[in-house]
Amino acid sequence: MQFMPTPVASQLTGLSTDKLREWTSRRALIPADERPKRKGSPAKFSWQTILVLRVAVLLRNEFSLELQAHKAAFAELRKLLRSQSFIALWGKRLALLPGRAWALLDGAEALPPTDALLIALDSHLAVLRDGFALPGASEERQLDLFSLPSVHGKQLPIPQQLPNRRAS
Repeated sequence: MQFMPTPVASQLTGLSTDKLREWTSRRALIPADERPKRKGSPAKFSWQTILVLRVAVLLRNEFSLELQAHKAAFAELRKLLRSQSFIALWGKRLALLPGRAWALLDGAEALPPTDALLIALDSHLAVLRDGFALPGASEERQLDLFSLPSVHGKQLPIPQQLPNRRAS
């Protein structure tokens, strides 16, 4: 699994590094996947955790929700996302149901029978795709044949052989 350090996670979530540390460490609202190994080293975040952080930012900024009250719901959302592939999430919406439960809804799926707050995931997934170099949505839901770095000409350096030394 690929992890991003705090500075990159800060960019991907839209949170300042101080606010990200507050949410993941001091308040432990949404903990980092890997805590810093020592003082001054960055925490590390998976794409699932960064997606949960983006959802939390959306709920706070756009809906003025108090996040601390939803701490258990964010833990449940992380658990739900760990059972999903990144590609399978494209075209889906996330529903926050009463009782702080989450549901993933297909684009064509009927709305839940109860009240729910719906979040379209594609714009969030696009940010993660670009930040993590993850596969995008395709009609076939298939992984790309070529890796993103090789398509963009960023190939790994080829190790050079050292000249043979002759014993004298």
